[in-house]
Amino acid sequence: MGLHIIVDGYNLIRQSAVMAPIDQTDLELGRQHLLDRLAAYKRLKGHQITVVFDGATQYSTFDQRDRQKGIKVRFSRHGESADAVIKRMARRENEKALVVSSDQEIVDFSAAQGAVVIGALEFEKKLEMAEYMAVKGVAPEAEDDSGWSPDTRKKGPSKKPPKRKRKNQRKISKL
Repeated sequence: MGLHIIVDGYNLIRQSAVMAPIDQTDLELGRQHLLDRLAAYKRLKGHQITVVFDGATQYSTFDQRDRQKGIKVRFSRHGESADAVIKRMARRENEKALVVSSDQEIVDFSAAQGAVVIGALEFEKKLEMAEYMAVKGVAPEAEDDSGWSPDTRKKGPSKKPPKRKRKNQRKISKL
């Protein structure tokens, strides 16, 4: 199974220059706009995506667990934060998870569980690139990496980042 992207919904919305004004006008429209962008990204990349929102009593058109446009939508239960739900998912998924959040507590916890973590603004850039590629009709880059380059420099272990960092970089490059 591929990468499972776990998105801290309100964290991404409220840090985005595009989605934050929509969210301030209408909370429901902000969530819907995020889901539209994630659905377009999923069509292009094909990764499993779950977006987690705070507040079981604050939603209107969604159930506590729902699926919209191929994106799993989860709301925290009454008395539980979205952070707790994200942490539980990161613990369960371990190295299969890529957590999107700029909340330092979630970042630290998820990284300790072996999940790859990417900041909300950095992920938004990935979303924008995917939207651009979809509009221009550009196919996703082929992953044909033969490993050979016409370079004569020596590349030994001293130039290599640690194994865990290389593994995380490979996962992020799939975004």
